[in-house]
Amino acid sequence: MPRFVLMTRLAPESLKDADVRRAMGRAWLKKVKSVCPEIEWVAHYALLGQYDFMDIYDAPSVETAHKVSLVTRTEGAVFAESWHALEYDEFLGLLEQVEP
Repeated sequence: MPRFVLMTRLAPESLKDADVRRAMGRAWLKKVKSVCPEIEWVAHYALLGQYDFMDIYDAPSVETAHKVSLVTRTEGAVFAESWHALEYDEFLGLLEQVEP
């Protein structure tokens, strides 16, 4: 299955209370799992920098990744950006195919 990385930024007020943040995170995960049950979660990280969180997951299609991003936005993220990630060995295989 293709791998995707979801980068999110939340409104500052959603990060002021750990209990509220925990409840919001659980609600988000429940909604994603109900809309996209075929997703396989790889990792979830809190970050420093311009993004608050990074989620890594496998999904069967780009359309499914779009759904994850849409759920994320409807559940309170101010910003959500999704990237398709390719394992390094797969990348090298592609590079070999396009080398002059």
